[in-house]
Amino acid sequence: MPQPLELPAKKTMKLIQCIIGLDKLEAAVEELAKWTPGLTATPVRDYGEKERISVYRGAQYRVLSPKIMIELAVDDNKVDDLVRVLIEIGRNGGADEQRIFIVPVEQAYHVRTGFMD
Repeated sequence: MPQPLELPAKKTMKLIQCIIGLDKLEAAVEELAKWTPGLTATPVRDYGEKERISVYRGAQYRVLSPKIMIELAVDDNKVDDLVRVLIEIGRNGGADEQRIFIVPVEQAYHVRTGFMD
């Protein structure tokens, strides 16, 4: 009787999203290039506990601070190391706190080939 095919273990991945200051982008790209072949950097704006209110023509509004969101899709076994790297990069000694989010990735496909990772 033929033996059933043994499928390779499914590779699990995580999406790391990190919001950092604009001044940290070059250092982040340089350091992360040692760990992963690619990343996505998107300009974002945020506000938090250190909220700034401004007045323009008599109306008050929140001032959103410009930041960068770095996104990395990585294997589970690299997450802890990359989080440590991102924490070191993001530290600035001020009250402007950076955030890191870890999100499970269900599936990932290459657009050009249609193959799943």
